[in-house]
Amino acid sequence: MYTQMLTSKIGGELISFKLNGEERIHQGEDVIDENGKVYWKRHSPVLFPIVGKLKKNQTLIGGRTYEMHQHGFARDMEFEPITKLDNFHSYVLKSNPSTLARYPYDFELYNTYRLDGNKLTTMYRVVNTGLISMPFGIGGHPAFKINLDDLKKENYYLEFLEQEEKIHFLYLVDGLVGTEYAKNILENKRIIKINSHTFDNDAIIMKGITNKTISLKNKVGNKTLLTMHFDEFPYLAIWSKPNAPFICIEPWLSTADTVNSKGVFTQKHDIITLKPNDTFECKYDVEFF
Repeated sequence: MYTQMLTSKIGGELISFKLNGEERIHQGEDVIDENGKVYWKRHSPVLFPIVGKLKKNQTLIGGRTYEMHQHGFARDMEFEPITKLDNFHSYVLKSNPSTLARYPYDFELYNTYRLDGNKLTTMYRVVNTGLISMPFGIGGHPAFKINLDDLKKENYYLEFLEQEEKIHFLYLVDGLVGTEYAKNILENKRIIKINSHTFDNDAIIMKGITNKTISLKNKVGNKTLLTMHFDEFPYLAIWSKPNAPFICIEPWLSTADTVNSKGVFTQKHDIITLKPNDTFECKYDVEFF
């Protein structure tokens, strides 16, 4: 078994993972549809300091209004490389005038990728380098390559390791979390079928997951393509563009504003608060087959 990863200082992002020479990560701007349009320009961005959307793309911090677009700014910024070995890549983004204009906190955000055989571990570390407590959200957004013919034949599905008895599906209204839950789409309390219309109403966002292990499978040969372990994350989102040759499986620690949000950042649901000089760490891993 031979594996190889590539990462970029732009977004501190994983941009390639190959298993025995076969690419398994969506290749962003290199993948176009029949009209020559890019499906989605990213690969596996980090979502920070928000996950999802803010109401009106604005939030109140310390009585002042700040603008921030969906999933935050870190994914579009240049990180500083720290370590780059064959099996270990690490980057850091430090607060600067550009970040402070949108998010008035001093921080360091570390993206680290560790390769161990067929397993890739993604680690996030946030350090509060300021003098006041820092609220934030964080999550992953890896996009995994799939085959369009198999998608059209509805061969793909996601399967939890065990039956999920307490799971809830969030209902999105223009990217914001609605007041009621969406329909539970699990089959046999374990399976989500993937087809061309799965994401007609945007991402599928789940919470209340008991077993934090999910696999992407192909009905042809009942083949497991990958398995994700996301023990530390209360939310899991799945998303793609219509008829696109990738699927995102996204472990999140927080989510979008609600439709009833008052817009106060510290009051966001599931916000993480980090005291000065404290460090927060989380990780998820994916085994490829």
